[in-house]
Amino acid sequence: MMTAILVLLVTAAGAEDLIAPGAVVEKLAGDFAFTEGPASDSAGNVFFTDQPNDRILEWDVNGKLTTWMQPCGRSNGLCFDNHGFLWACADEKNELWRIGPDKKVTVVAGKFEGNLLNAPNDVWVAPNGGAYFTDPFYKRAYWTRGPAEQPCQGVYHVSPDGKVARVVDDLKTPNGIIGTPDGKTLYVTDLGDKKTYSYSINQDGALANKTLFCQMGSDGMTIDDRGNVYLTGKGVFVFDKSGKQTAHINVDEPWTANVCFGGKDMHTLFITASKGLYALRLQVKGVGSQ
Repeated sequence: MMTAILVLLVTAAGAEDLIAPGAVVEKLAGDFAFTEGPASDSAGNVFFTDQPNDRILEWDVNGKLTTWMQPCGRSNGLCFDNHGFLWACADEKNELWRIGPDKKVTVVAGKFEGNLLNAPNDVWVAPNGGAYFTDPFYKRAYWTRGPAEQPCQGVYHVSPDGKVARVVDDLKTPNGIIGTPDGKTLYVTDLGDKKTYSYSINQDGALANKTLFCQMGSDGMTIDDRGNVYLTGKGVFVFDKSGKQTAHINVDEPWTANVCFGGKDMHTLFITASKGLYALRLQVKGVGSQ
């Protein structure tokens, strides 16, 4: 294991109890093309994508790295549901996948109202089995399609019975997404407008009460058992549930794309940043679907 001691900038009182005593950011693996989409299964094994190389990798709880699936539809964001299925934003063909433990792929969504989705980017599966995904339009060199067919870059809800509905249509570039473990609140980042919003989740899956959470966009995001929200970009930025920034975790890479909690006790923050996979032990733990 390769270890790098990096800078942790504490920007508010109380953040000192976030990091485990003596913990530093560790580089677990490197030499990837671009890492994204970390998600942990129920055992704490962490799956992440190396999108340019079209593969999903697994870092297991014993520290072993393997390629889990290749090709993988150019998967980006990932999330496990409560039944052990891995949801993947497979933007090679602008699709949202659900992958079984046997690696059988089901295409959950690829079109909306008869037109191609832009490109599912990140996904969160709610406790009731429904899911939310962001659909920005980042032009990919490997696409053979034409221009965007959707009228906006939106956020979509997939009901437990598979019906797809657009639930947000007024953001510039929706990207990272995460919900609370009680299934009542959804956070969505607008990377293009440098803002993050919270929404109340209605019983039917629709969203209400759009509220500005913080004046920062993000690529990916996660949440811990204290309600802290973790945003990414130039490192990892931690906000308490009131939207106040409490800490910044520096990562020595050009870009930090995404984060999730994993490990046997869910107290390790896993960070996908450019060409590497990193980890940091915390005193808090992850919650719900990652």
